[in-house]
Amino acid sequence: MKVLVIGHPEAVLGFSLTGVRGQAASTAEEVNQALDDALASKETGIILVTQDVAGLIQPRMDDLKLHSTIPLVVEIPSPAGVSADQPSLGEIVLRAIGIKL
Repeated sequence: MKVLVIGHPEAVLGFSLTGVRGQAASTAEEVNQALDDALASKETGIILVTQDVAGLIQPRMDDLKLHSTIPLVVEIPSPAGVSADQPSLGEIVLRAIGIKL
């Protein structure tokens, strides 16, 4: 299974340098289309979505984070970083699967 990143163009570029494919998105329509494509793919096991674009479709993201198991949908910090009121990626992973990063 493969990992896919959806979000800010800089994040997509950064992940592509490590071999992770991605889809840049800046509007709610683009994010929804990229998610639809990723969810329909049998090859995708984990979908990483940057916080900045996840905020464009927050109700759908909340539902996917709670109910999607394959592929697993995870919201990650955008290139600007995590705001003070948001949990860190390590805290999110710890709550989701019980592993401390």
